[in-house]
Amino acid sequence: MQQGYALHETLEVHELAASRTVGLTKSKTMKALVSDDALKQLMQADVELSTRHLEELRDILKKAKR
Repeated sequence: MQQGYALHETLEVHELAASRTVGLTKSKTMKALVSDDALKQLMQADVELSTRHLEELRDILKKAKR
């Protein structure tokens, strides 16, 4: 039997997702303005990592009881 998450745990996951979303948006937006290739690569890596993290957080939230 799977237990749900406590309300404060669900809220913490929401907060993490919100923070990661802001970072993802910033990296995507700023990447278009950057001329240095090394920095663009770092920002692209951040976009990919943030996307994976958001997918994981989404899966956690799907399992949380509402």
